[in-house]
Amino acid sequence: MVRRKAEAERREAIIAATIEEIGARGTLDVTVSQIARRARISPALAHHYFGSKESLLLAAMRQILRDYGAAVRRELARAGRPRTRLSAIIRASFGPEHFRPGKVAAWLNFYVLARSNPAAAALLALYHRRLRSNLLHDLRPLTAEDAPAAADLIAALIDGLYLRQALGPGEIDPGAAIALIEAEIDRLTAAPPALASTLAPPLAKETSDG
Repeated sequence: MVRRKAEAERREAIIAATIEEIGARGTLDVTVSQIARRARISPALAHHYFGSKESLLLAAMRQILRDYGAAVRRELARAGRPRTRLSAIIRASFGPEHFRPGKVAAWLNFYVLARSNPAAAALLALYHRRLRSNLLHDLRPLTAEDAPAAADLIAALIDGLYLRQALGPGEIDPGAAIALIEAEIDRLTAAPPALASTLAPPLAKETSDG
């Protein structure tokens, strides 16, 4: 039992070091030796736990998604009505544990990984489906048939602000990011239903997360 706990803690430390190293360097072009140095372990031990750099990168990507999912669930547990649930999703998306330069840089580099790695692409697609599903669930009572297009717009704003945080000239204040998206949600939900002609069509067909 003690050994298993120690091994789990060591794996978590290596994953955390991977995220920090990618964030600090702003690239996936990091070595296992650099990650191991940050985690204060030997490269051989990192290889022992993960087998390859690719497996380690995927484990780090899964951890970021797990942390984000947990934050969304915590916020939603405190929300009730659809409008407050939408605010909960936005707060979780820009929480200090996620919307900080190093973490954002690591997350955007995983977008790059997804272009060439099928497993990373599947993880990224899962994130997008879940975000869209959560948004749709609470937009439908407020925007009726315009919900799919509204969900795509809000998701695009979230991605865009992450991109600005990673590549812009300065850091974006999380509170300002939240306020910007909240204002857009207010605009969307205050409008009368059936405004499909004034909103862009949804970017993708609705799919079930299974």
